[in-house]
Amino acid sequence: MACLHLSIAVNVVKAIDLYFHEKEEPVKSFMLALRSVILRFDPHITEQWKYGMPFYCYNNKMFCYLWIHKKYKQPYIGIVEGSGVDHPLLIQEKRARMKIMLLDPTKDVPVKTISTILKEARKSYAL
Repeated sequence: MACLHLSIAVNVVKAIDLYFHEKEEPVKSFMLALRSVILRFDPHITEQWKYGMPFYCYNNKMFCYLWIHKKYKQPYIGIVEGSGVDHPLLIQEKRARMKIMLLDPTKDVPVKTISTILKEARKSYAL
């Protein structure tokens, strides 16, 4: 059973890595940098492969995810409990619960802004 579990874990890591590495530049580097910002934000954040995309869980609860906007072709960070976060760069579109922040991969990753949004979103996950 341990081998099966290890095999599944390795396949998940490969799927996540493949997701990032199949992107073309500058999106690839930008999204890898976003991934790093999210994982370094809080030691309780873990990366998981859910719904065919990289998801980041806070204390095992879905917290945020990374994706490419179909209409705008831009990377974005999706905040799962975004409806509780008030920030001018977050947009709700037709989502009831989640909000997204569209990002320009030709610019620097807005680390301070993302950290501010993640701090606000983390409040919804109080232990």
